[in-house]
Order: sequence, then structure tokens, then C-alpha cells
Amino acid sequence: VRHRLDPREAFGLTPWDRGVCRRRLEALRHDGIYTPPSLQGSLAIPGNAGGINWGGVAVDPERQLLLANVQDLPWTVRLVPRDRIPEDLDGYLAPMEGTPYRMHRELLLSPVGMPCSPPPWGKLVAVDLRTGEIAWERPVGTLRDLAPIPLPITVGIPNLGGPLVTAGGVTFLGATLDRTFRAFDTATGEELWHWRLPAGGQATPMTYRAREGGRQVVLIAATGYGRAPGGVGDAIVAFTLGGAPPAPRDADRP
Repeated sequence: VRHRLDPREAFGLTPWDRGVCRRRLEALRHDGIYTPPSLQGSLAIPGNAGGINWGGVAVDPERQLLLANVQDLPWTVRLVPRDRIPEDLDGYLAPMEGTPYRMHRELLLSPVGMPCSPPPWGKLVAVDLRTGEIAWERPVGTLRDLAPIPLPITVGIPNLGGPLVTAGGVTFLGATLDRTFRAFDTATGEELWHWRLPAGGQATPMTYRAREGGRQVVLIAATGYGRAPGGVGDAIVAFTLGGAPPAPRDADRP
């Protein structure tokens, strides 16, 4: 993921929101990775959400590949005097007890709700454990639930959750904010299949066999994330492996 973001790289769907993002970036302190919070506001990229988030990584020992889904998002971090915090301040406020400040943190978004950095904002990356080099990487996720106009275009979007690797050479990933569960060829990164979930799959999949010799099952918690598009749900979605997979599904559940 990137460690710097030049204001000239600001992203927008139109010249107007791109210009707003550029001006916001120009106003922030930015000394590269680990720029500390400041009174004027600092740019944190990658921010607290990653890079790699809490979902962690998956390892294929036979192919000697480490799989990780990462995100590349700009955040602002600002010191706010404790006695002058606006009542309508959105975002996260860190307590910072014992100091005269609280730290305010929020995603750097355009007026239409898109990140101010250029895509991809989320990727699935495979690292060759023998060399330490990136074997492949691919953007994951579409603008279907993020853009003001639903666009099923793969650009790579924010994600929360981790990957699952199977011995058969398939990597499963929910995580993305477009409510889609995907399967990839572990060796190449090719998308093999996808399924539209009833709510976001912001979780790490799991797999099991119910009995000796039984069919392998892969499941994911499709419960969403409160601040993500699509809201929350209460579903556990399971698929059996082996045989022909179901046809990819893009439609929402009735």
C-alpha cells in the first residue's frame, strides 16, 4: 500500500469533488508514513484500518504463498483542544486522558462519499514466502454499493475480514463492502466465482467437515458492519465444496 499521497493525485468522480479533495489534502500536514497528529490536521496513509486489518492472513504451505487482503485509504488525524470540541464533530475521538487534547480521526472522503485517494482502495495480495516478493495482486470489489450511481465496475474497495485458503488451491474472501463472497485461484489470483450476500461479509470465512468422509463446507457470517453500505444482517451463509459450483449470483435476495 502507498505511504504518500500527493494532492495532485486526488481522486474524484467529477472535477468538482476532485478539487475539494485536492484542497483538503493541501491543507494537511504530511511527512510520509507515521506522520503524527497535529493541530492543523495530518494525513495518515495507510491509516488505522490498514494495510492489513484484523482479518489477518492465510498461508498455503504447499504453494508457499501468503494471502492477505489489504486496503489503501487516506485518514485525517487532528488534535482538538479538549475544551473546544464541536458538538456536531463526526468521526472517532480518542480520550487521550492526561493531555489538553483529544485526537479526532476520520476517513478522508469527497463530498459524494468516495475516498480522496485514487483506487484501488482494496486488494488481495499473494506473497511468495520463498522470495518475499509479491506473486500477484488484484483489486477486489466493485462500486455497486459505494458510488452515488450503482456501478458494477471492479476498482478494488475497502474491506474488513480475512481470507481462507483451502488445500485444493482456492482462496475465499468476503470482507469487501459490496456484499459479495468470492473465490479465487490461489496460484494465479483469477476470480473463479462470486455470490451476492444478504448483508456484508465483514468476517473471515471458515471451513469444516461435519463427519469423516463428509463433504467440505465453507461458510461466512453475513452480518455486515454498522458504518458500511447495506447496513447489518443476521445470516450465516454456507456452501458445500465438490461438484459443480452454483452459478454466480449478482442479484439481491428477494
